[in-house]
Amino acid sequence: MNDLTPTREQRTAALEGMGCKRKRVEDIRFTQGKGNYVDDVKLPGMLHGDFVRSPHPHARVKKIDDSAALKVPGVLAVITAETLKTVNLAWMPTLAGDVQMVLADGKVLFQNQEVAFVVATDRYAADDGINAVVVEYEPLPPLVDPFKAMDKDAPVLREDLVGKMSGAHGPRKHDNHIFEWTVGDKELTDAAFNKAEVKIKEMISYHRTHPSPLETCQCVCSFDKFKGELTIYGTFQAPHVIRTVVALIAKIPEHKIHVIAPDIGGGFGNKVGAYPGYICAAVASIVTGKPVKWVEDRIENLTATSFARDYHMTTEIAATKDGKVTGLRVHVLADHGAFDACADPSKWPAGFFNIVTGSYDFPTAHLAVDGVYTNKAPGGVAYRCSFRVTEAAYCIERAMDILAQKLNMDPAELRLKNFIKPEQFPYHSALGWEYDSGDYHTAMRKMMETTGYAALRKEQAEKRAAFARGETREIMGLGISFFTEIVGAGPSKNCDILGIAMFDSCEIRMHPTGAGIARMGTKSQGQGHETTWAQIIATEIGIPADNIMVEEGNTDTAPYGLGTYGSRSTPVAGAAIAMAARKIKAKAQMIAAYKLEVHEDDLEFDIDGFRVKGLPEKFMSMKDICWAAYNSVPPGMEPGLEAVSYYDPPNMTYPFGAYLCVMDIDVDTGVYKVRRFYALDDCGTRINPMIIEGQVHGGLTEAFAIAMGQEIRYDEVGNVVTGSFMDFFMPTAVETPHWETDFTVTPSPHHPIGAKGVGESPNVGGVPAFSNAVNDAFSFLGSTHIQMPHDFWRNWKAAKDLGAVA
Repeated sequence: MNDLTPTREQRTAALEGMGCKRKRVEDIRFTQGKGNYVDDVKLPGMLHGDFVRSPHPHARVKKIDDSAALKVPGVLAVITAETLKTVNLAWMPTLAGDVQMVLADGKVLFQNQEVAFVVATDRYAADDGINAVVVEYEPLPPLVDPFKAMDKDAPVLREDLVGKMSGAHGPRKHDNHIFEWTVGDKELTDAAFNKAEVKIKEMISYHRTHPSPLETCQCVCSFDKFKGELTIYGTFQAPHVIRTVVALIAKIPEHKIHVIAPDIGGGFGNKVGAYPGYICAAVASIVTGKPVKWVEDRIENLTATSFARDYHMTTEIAATKDGKVTGLRVHVLADHGAFDACADPSKWPAGFFNIVTGSYDFPTAHLAVDGVYTNKAPGGVAYRCSFRVTEAAYCIERAMDILAQKLNMDPAELRLKNFIKPEQFPYHSALGWEYDSGDYHTAMRKMMETTGYAALRKEQAEKRAAFARGETREIMGLGISFFTEIVGAGPSKNCDILGIAMFDSCEIRMHPTGAGIARMGTKSQGQGHETTWAQIIATEIGIPADNIMVEEGNTDTAPYGLGTYGSRSTPVAGAAIAMAARKIKAKAQMIAAYKLEVHEDDLEFDIDGFRVKGLPEKFMSMKDICWAAYNSVPPGMEPGLEAVSYYDPPNMTYPFGAYLCVMDIDVDTGVYKVRRFYALDDCGTRINPMIIEGQVHGGLTEAFAIAMGQEIRYDEVGNVVTGSFMDFFMPTAVETPHWETDFTVTPSPHHPIGAKGVGESPNVGGVPAFSNAVNDAFSFLGSTHIQMPHDFWRNWKAAKDLGAVA
């Protein structure tokens, strides 16, 4: 070894593997405006489609007159439900086992529902065309309030289901009822409540909101009638699933469907499911023989594509006088809109809401969820959360604060008293999940020490005394949340979509010169996969991350995968990547042993190659092994160095975190100020700390928006009153607080690299932290629970209702 020989630290740094703050390689094209999005796709002869949408939330469609529209210059066709019936495409299956109209078939069930699809030579002609279509409606009574959905006199919405008292998830109680899902031990839980020393009960609502990604949903469909092949470019978080759904609906052989998801400007769950625009654009291309593009505008995105949340949770906790929880009972009324189009695994009609026991050692619990139809847009997506986990975390974290208030106990101390202990892992919850690992006490205490929690409580007491004396009009709230998330859907034993197990995949192919390409079944919408996936491979096989190209989103080249949503990429695809890399490494070891003339057991991996044990000078780099794989492999071995892995995880992963929000509220105006927000996350092994921090910042900003004003609101007759960013709160850099981030590391014991996932966590933990801060502030005035969102007006009204404002 001489002075020019790289040190171990230099060799490790050169890889830019796991743990390195590697800059996002994607940003080179994005910051220069060179991204390739769906609306950048321009094919020869391409046409444009747009929808005629209903102004009514509930009405019969008496007549559609397209004669004037067909006379508009540039308009080529008007597609209606009657058109789609000729090819058996008037209805499409949803991911939740329901069926959904593609275009209004006899009636409309929500405002802005798709009624007809106009195809024209350009978007301007299409817009003129939709305005020329005349639709005659017969308005019907709207059903907006989910609590009235199963009343005897409630209007029947889904006439296609009348008399069918059994649905995809069991018996139905009413024509507007979708399912009842229960889990847990009801008798044991009831017994715990019967003998409880202390009980709380509260209706905790998580309002309807929307992912509202920067790029709306869109597609380009191109049918080649000579080959019988359909190519679809689209904003798809799960391209392979879309291909399978289209094959099932359109009866086109799946090998003749090519789905390509180029760069995507945000997804957040909004781009998981199939929308009528995809089907109509495909049909229009088949009919016209030309490519057809559909791009929704912002109002369409907010009012008609999949919403999130809308869960109304009656929550009860039983406890002892000294604050030990003894039972949990929750009933949820879930507003699913006009069709059950929730993007949940098939066996879980309420998603993973049974994580509602949270981070606490409940001896017994019972959960019941009723889903109902209303005259609202359908959906129920995993908006920066894994299948209703955010609702569950909000439910239990608000309930724990309410219990602490009743017991006159500090909410942090109540949580510490009831946390699952480290020695209890793997922990089996009362509602069926097996938590893989955790160290909740350490995370909570680190949060309390870092933020000076005791001093903040002292300051709060002083400010309350000053308020009582009339010396200030501000009240101070401390919002704690401690969440456990369940991500990594999922094990085939309990997770599938449309019968397809929720595994994921990776294919790695190393080239002779020591560079390679890796293809995955995931699809980034801003998560930085091109950066982090290469880092996993770099650490596993010793090839610099810059020498690994990552490719996703093309079903012709990528192995079949279930896509990116619900923080499943790292827990599932990340594992597949590591396992494929280890197959590469295993073959590389055999080649190195052959070249170094030793038994493969005599070799050890050393950062970027193999070294003979006890003879450090006998070394072969992975770059040299790649060359040898194509010219001098051992006798009987196939040339090349590539591997494929399909990873079916044995369990979910369970990231967790401890958050604290410090907020001041002026009771006379309702104006709030987030003075401080601290977020500690434990996502297991950290692949790229810089990208994790970016994910946390983004998720906290969304949590801030949801808790403090973001809402899809309907009036009493079913009109959407928050259909644009003028009314739907979208925080800018001006409103967004400063974020403090921190971490602990508790690796997942069953994941190949110990990673758990982090993308959803800040939304899961952030929302209850904000809401708890507001509620903690108003608890001083005698309030128990104030529903979200906590905008200025609602804060002022709460202060007025509590007598703090004249």
